[in-house]
Amino acid sequence: MATLGVYNRKHKVTVVGSGNWGSAIAKIVAENAKEHPELFEEDVQMWVYEEELTVPTTSKHYDPGSKFSTQPHKLTRLINHFHENVKYLPGIALPSNLVANPSLRESVHDSTILVFNLPHQFIGGLCDEMKDHILPYARGISCIKGVSVDSHDVRLFSESIGEKLSIYCGALSGANIANEVAQEKFSETTIAYDPPPLDSRNVSRNPTPKAGTPQGHTPSSSQLDLTAINEHKDAKGKTSKVELVVPPSDLAPIDHNLLKTLFHRPYFHVQVVSDVAGVSLGGALKNIVAIATGFVAGLGWGDNAKAAVMRVGLLEMVKFGKMFFSTSVHTKTFTEESAGVADLITSCSGGRNYRCAKMSVERNISIQEVEREELNGQMLQGLSTAEEVYGFLKTRGKQDDFPLLVGTYRILQGEVKVQDLPDMIVGK
Repeated sequence: MATLGVYNRKHKVTVVGSGNWGSAIAKIVAENAKEHPELFEEDVQMWVYEEELTVPTTSKHYDPGSKFSTQPHKLTRLINHFHENVKYLPGIALPSNLVANPSLRESVHDSTILVFNLPHQFIGGLCDEMKDHILPYARGISCIKGVSVDSHDVRLFSESIGEKLSIYCGALSGANIANEVAQEKFSETTIAYDPPPLDSRNVSRNPTPKAGTPQGHTPSSSQLDLTAINEHKDAKGKTSKVELVVPPSDLAPIDHNLLKTLFHRPYFHVQVVSDVAGVSLGGALKNIVAIATGFVAGLGWGDNAKAAVMRVGLLEMVKFGKMFFSTSVHTKTFTEESAGVADLITSCSGGRNYRCAKMSVERNISIQEVEREELNGQMLQGLSTAEEVYGFLKTRGKQDDFPLLVGTYRILQGEVKVQDLPDMIVGK
């Protein structure tokens, strides 16, 4: 794994988000930051959307004689006092070097690595708030599963973050149920990171300017055309709109080795690849397949039927990636990585999209009704993704190329019955 070598500055890491999955990832990052003082500052910041609560009566920290159990307190104070997110990740001890911070601007100040882990609908607003308060050469990892789809385009959340903040951002996704990861039950994940060319060109990387030092070009860099170096390609092979800033040479490059050092644990194995689009698409399209799998499970058709739906679904996930991200997507991302086939298996075995689809057939009610009754206000990502993907495919006249993705949407709309699914995907 990565070593400090000649680098005399340490990376500061901030996790933006503190929900169930955000806290689990923050736990991992803080553990590794403490174990690798040659690379990382020990304290890891975790931005917390502030709210007030008392310690729940079910918590091991509940004490009827304590003010924390009888009076509302800020969630950040509870996290930093008990070293546990008593609301979103109860019962899991968090490292003492993980610092909950209610100020987004303070938490990202001077951070060189930003880990995003929050609901996708908050990306825009939070990026706007932090844009002028981050280092221009910071780099990011998005743990936000899925993609943004409308009738005109498919956009990666990692690239949306990158464009908002003018930084490069990769993605993390896989068969990762947050509670199991937090409980240190063995699992795997995939990190997709395609380092911009300038990050690996030491000739263009300058030391961090000292106070009072003019920030002009060094003699060697003044002879270079940095325009070409600063450019990088997006997941569709087009030149990105983002003009990146060269990281200083006294920081270890943020590359595959360093990211594995930051995220890999004995219980959380990490594979790092360059296919950001494939990893992101896997996290989105698997939810549609999980709904289809839940539908046939609800009919009581058994494991053979579920396996058939999953097989066709995997093929269509690969085809979608190859068709619309042809310059960057690799088939192996879907067939060999945790972000592909493993996440698909998990989602089609017991994920919420699968469970709600199964219950909708068993109860003979719409999946939207099940969503309202069972999820306590949470949303099924598969429903919106199915609608968005259908609209995108229809605009391009590609519905016939994706019979399972389209057929699942048509079932959701009541246009066809679940029993019609085998005929729709026959021979595929």
